[in-house]
Formats: sequence, C-alpha cells, structure tokens
Amino acid sequence: MIICETPRLILREYTEEDKTQLAAILGNPITMQHWPFLFSEDHVEKWIQSKIEDNRGTGLGRWAVILKENEKLIGDAGIFHTRVNDKMEYDLGYIIDYQYWKKGIGTEVAQACLKYGFEVKGLDRIIANMSHDHVGSWKVAEKIGLKKELEYINSLNRNYRTFLYTLSKDEYFKR
Repeated sequence: MIICETPRLILREYTEEDKTQLAAILGNPITMQHWPFLFSEDHVEKWIQSKIEDNRGTGLGRWAVILKENEKLIGDAGIFHTRVNDKMEYDLGYIIDYQYWKKGIGTEVAQACLKYGFEVKGLDRIIANMSHDHVGSWKVAEKIGLKKELEYINSLNRNYRTFLYTLSKDEYFKR
C-alpha cells in the first residue's frame, strides 16, 4: 500500500520482495556509518516483518522509499511511536542509500513524512534524533523546520551524544 508520494518518490509499506534491495542498503558500511551495527540478512528479514506488523492498523511505521524513475528501493523512512530519551514520541526516521546523498532525497522524504504525520495522522508533535556527528541528518531536520531541543547520551546508540529535534503541529501549520 502506498503511504504517500512526492515528485520523485513513493513511500509504501514493505513487502517480502524488498529483502534483497533493503539488505544491500542496511548492510552497507557507508550508508549505516551512524548506526550501532550493520544489518545481517536475518536482521533485514526481521526488520521487514516488524515494519509490516507495525503498519497494521496504525498507518504509522517505517516504509520503503522507492525512486519513481526506476522503481528502485533506495531507503527506509517513516514515523513510528517509540521511546526516545525515556519518553514516548512520534519519531521521524530516514535511511537513504549513500549513492543518493546530496541530491535532496533525504529532505524530500522527511518533508513527506512530516506532512503525512501532521496533515493525515493529526499528530501533535514529531521528533527526530540523530548522532551529533551525523551532519547530513541534522541538516535535513533543520531544512524541514525541526529545531534542536536538546542533546542527550543515547544508550540505544553506543552512548553517543545525540541531538533531539522537534516540531509541533502548531509550528508546522504556522510555517
């Protein structure tokens, strides 16, 4: 099922057929340099299964990012309800294959997720968190209007210093 579209991208629910393409992305050390680990094939299979389950009934979760021009899976993005810094939040996440960095794809997909979260799902607040040294990720967050709220030590990501960016529904609609 398609969640949303942009001029260049389709965000859709995962299918079993996405495993090979997603494994190439989530197992790549360049793409995943800011994650605590590289994904094995088994981990990718479990990831896809959990994302399929997460989407059932909620309309929220992580989705396959498909490039329209060639129908290639180039990343993973979405909004999911999770614990961040000891608080339940709606977290915007995005992983884009490094071959598509610096082309505006991350910004395009993150903006589409924000729009979906606020305009379709009616969320009150969306956050994004990333390692302090993941410059590309926090620049995307800033481009789409999120503001850095705090820094914390992330026990889920190797105890790295982490930036937490936020945007409220009111701030979104005032832009």
